[in-house]
Formats: sequence, structure tokens, C-alpha cells
Amino acid sequence: MEKTIVRTRFAPSPTGFMHVGNLRTALYAYLVAKSQGGKFILRIEDTDQERLVPGAVDVIYHTLQQVGLQHDEGPDLGGEYGPYIQSERKDIYLPYAEKLVEEGKAYYCFCTKERLESLHQENTFGGYDRHCRNLPKEEVQRLLDMGTPRVIRQKMPLEGSTTFVDSVFGEITIENKMLEDQVLIKSDGYPTYNFANVIDDHLMHITHVVRGCEYLTSTPKYNLLYEAFGWEIPVYVHLPLIMGRNADGTTSKLSKRHGSTGFADLIKEGYLPETIVNYIALLGWAPKDNCEIYSLQELCSAFSLDGISKSPAVFDYEKLTWMNGEYIHKMPKEEFIREAAPYFKEVFGENLPDTEILADILQPRVLKFIEVPQMLQFFKELPDYPTDFFINKKSKATLENAPVMLQKSIDLLSSLEDWSVPSLHDKLLQLAKDLEVKNGTLLWPVRIAAAGQTVTPGGAMEILSVLGKKESLRRLTLGLEKLKA
Repeated sequence: MEKTIVRTRFAPSPTGFMHVGNLRTALYAYLVAKSQGGKFILRIEDTDQERLVPGAVDVIYHTLQQVGLQHDEGPDLGGEYGPYIQSERKDIYLPYAEKLVEEGKAYYCFCTKERLESLHQENTFGGYDRHCRNLPKEEVQRLLDMGTPRVIRQKMPLEGSTTFVDSVFGEITIENKMLEDQVLIKSDGYPTYNFANVIDDHLMHITHVVRGCEYLTSTPKYNLLYEAFGWEIPVYVHLPLIMGRNADGTTSKLSKRHGSTGFADLIKEGYLPETIVNYIALLGWAPKDNCEIYSLQELCSAFSLDGISKSPAVFDYEKLTWMNGEYIHKMPKEEFIREAAPYFKEVFGENLPDTEILADILQPRVLKFIEVPQMLQFFKELPDYPTDFFINKKSKATLENAPVMLQKSIDLLSSLEDWSVPSLHDKLLQLAKDLEVKNGTLLWPVRIAAAGQTVTPGGAMEILSVLGKKESLRRLTLGLEKLKA
């Protein structure tokens, strides 16, 4: 027997930015397919014309490209089951809905918008009251002949229950009386989201449907459509909710009040695309080896459906920041310099100092690249600082010995020709030895005078090297004058 090729799809609606929940759905659909040697399909669901946002399709393409989720079929690539944009498939859906009407599994509904709104206000039957479900054939034909606006609704069973099995949540049963006679074709001729989903998934041979758990209660509607057509039902993979942590320690569904929730916003905040992918992969999925840092290729190898949890996952921005730092710290130095270059220019303009030294200073410390300008700001302008900064108990630096250390350092460095880090290191440590003081006793006041702050990326030698000889001596002299004032 020929093995079925796993086919998943990501079917976003172009209605705005890419939320992390949408991106996780895309990622899991990709991983379900690729972990089993299958295909990942991109389909644009633009049937809700009123909610379309100009440029949103480009956002979808750009985001998937940035994170490396390359689809095998889609609007831009084509494929044997296209077109892959629902609005271009509009003529496909109506005949399927009309077939259900002919077979008594769906019906025309002529209720006006006003009537439906009044039902909604009264909350009658929890939704539509099935007013048109049993209209006489003659009346239906008369209204059709008059061109009366209508929709096509599915006839839901009025008794019993519908049960299905989800790969994550197991067996789920929904009482049929809870299911509204859903609209399949809207009055504008476009299919509803649910109906188009089923038709397209069947025609595109989708084997696994990956989506958020908010669709769990809607799944019987999908299955009743599959059964009405006599089609095979796909494997369902419903993903747990993504929660955010509130100020009081409780959690609620992730929203903007918790922080950035859009992929583009997280990128602007300095998170790397590969970090975001790695992190959201762990929002609801636990790898068997308890590893936390994965490349996309490694995720494809490690991923399995049985690792997905039912429990909601909490989006932890601190954990995301830690992970981002891990990616930055492990970058090749050349890549770090390339990524940090725009931020270096914010501080130094086009007159960049030795970027190798900047990388040595910053790479072990940076968690997000947007931190770089702030970390380097003291290089551009010496901040005002109090003389108390020269005191450090651990280094045995005091207001009494700091002027001596600075004067001796200025005397030594004024005649130094090789202003490299190794040269500065050797000369200053030799000076401390000659003065019979701890290295820190000498280097602490030098660093304070050079940087004007107690916490710096890099030590005294690296800071002096970046500043250059002229600026370093100017700052050390200013520090000496401050202490003597």
C-alpha cells in the first residue's frame, strides 16, 4: 500500500500584522509536514473582503521568508492544486453548496440582516432560529425567482452528539443542539471561512489540519461537512492557547497589554528571527531531549506530535530575551559585527573605531542589538559623574589613592606609541606591579575617568583602545582635575 504523503497548510487571512499565535500555527504546520517528509502549503484566505488590509499579503510572505518557513506550494510558486488564493477560487464553492441543497443537507435562507440582528439581540436559541430550514419548495423557488438576497446554510443534526479525535486533546464530544445551522455561502456569493476551508483542504489533499484550540468546538461543523460529502476527515492538531502574565501574577490570553505580540514588533525590539522561531516552537511543545536551543533544521528532526501539550503556554519575555542573548553570544564574530554595524554608526557615525574590539567588548554582554547604542553612548560623550564613583572597596580604590593612580597612568600613557589592547594591558599591569598595588586599585580609577560610569562593557584597556590616545588622555586628565577640585 502506498504511503500517504503528509500535507499541511498555513492559511492566513490578510487582515493585518503577523501575530505570534499565527506564526506558531505556521511553524507547527511546517514542522508536522517536514518532520514526516511531507509538504507545507501556503494558502491565502481572503474571502472576508471587508477585513482585508492592503499590504497584509506582503507581510505574510516577508515574515515566512524571514523565519525560513519555505512553502512547497502557494500563490507565488503554484502547484497542481491551485489557485492558492481563495478569491481566485470563488467559482469552486457554490456548486458544492448547491449539491448539499439538492441532497437536503443544506438550504437557502432568506432572512434579512435586520431579522438576524434582532435574533442576536434576543439571544434566541443561542443564534439562528432555523426559520427558513423547512420552507416549502414552492416558496423557496418563488423567492429565488424574485432574486431575493439569500445565503446557504448547512442543516445541522438536531439531536445526538458529534465526536472526533484530536491529536493533542484526544476525544472531544459536542452536543449537536449546540451547533448553529452555519452559513456556507454568503449573500455576496463568497464562501464562509469554515466552508471554504473544508472544500480547499479536501481538494488540496491536506492530511493534517493544524490550528489553535479556539477552533475545537467548531470542528464538528467541519466534520459534518466532510461526512455530508463522503470525504475522508483529516488529522486534527489543535494547539494550546498562548497566555501572557499579568502584573498581579495571573495569566490571560496574550494581548498587547503584555508586550509586543506581533512578529514585526518583536523584530523592532531587537529579537532575531531565529530566536523568535526557536522560542515559539517551545510554546506548547516539549522536546524529548530537554534541549532549548534549536535551529529550524534541528526542530524538524526533533519535532513530534506527542510532545504538544494541552496546557496553555505562557509567553515569557525574559526567557525570550535570554534566548536571544544565547544566539548573539554564539554568533561568529563577523556576523555579530555585520548585525551590529547600524547600531555602531548611531554612536560613531562613519568614523568607526576598531569593530573587532567593539565586538570583543559587546558580544558577551548584549542580549538585544538595540542595546548597543546605549551601551556605547559613553564613548560618544563622557557623562557627568560624581567623584564617589572612584571609590571601590573590592579594588581598594579610594579618593586618596585615585589621583595618584591617574597621574601615574597619564605619565605612562602619554609616551606610549602602541595603543593596542595587548600593549595597554601589559604596560598598565606592569605599572600596578611597580607601584605595588592591586591591578584593580590602578585600573578602577582609569576606567571611571575614561567611561564616567561604574558599569561598562569591557575593561579599562578595551575602553582606552576604542577611545584612542588623545581622547583617553583628555578624559583621564579631566578625572584627575575632578578629584583635585
